[in-house]
Amino acid sequence: MMADSFMLCSRKLLVLSVSLYPGLRSIGVQLHSALTGSYAPGHHSLILINSPNEQAARDIGRAIMERRLAASVNILCRTSTMYYWKDEIQDASEILMLVKTKTSRIQQISDYVRSVHPYANPEVLSFLVEDGSLAYMKWMDEAIPDD
Repeated sequence: MMADSFMLCSRKLLVLSVSLYPGLRSIGVQLHSALTGSYAPGHHSLILINSPNEQAARDIGRAIMERRLAASVNILCRTSTMYYWKDEIQDASEILMLVKTKTSRIQQISDYVRSVHPYANPEVLSFLVEDGSLAYMKWMDEAIPDD
């Protein structure tokens, strides 16, 4: 019983210590998954990006993929959007992109999108993935190179 408790503590300490070093975080996550058979929350994120038209969304999405910053980009059908801009309610049609990536890549994606997006203030919202299919998360790790 004592040996099992010691092993569990040792594993947690090893995962924690490896996770503290940014370059080794991905190894820590893989180690956590291998030892526990579960997903390490927060290692992956979903980013929402709106674009004015499908061509802009395709261009931005392809560039993100070519830079290996994401495992997948979904480009959804035209959506109806209402928002405040310069103290007025605006109505627009936009194309929504869902970008699936490692949390460590959010800043790079955000910087890139701001540099090429046709909007003065593009929407780039990220959400941590708290749970998901372990096989899918492993695929994402393989698709996106380590930092």
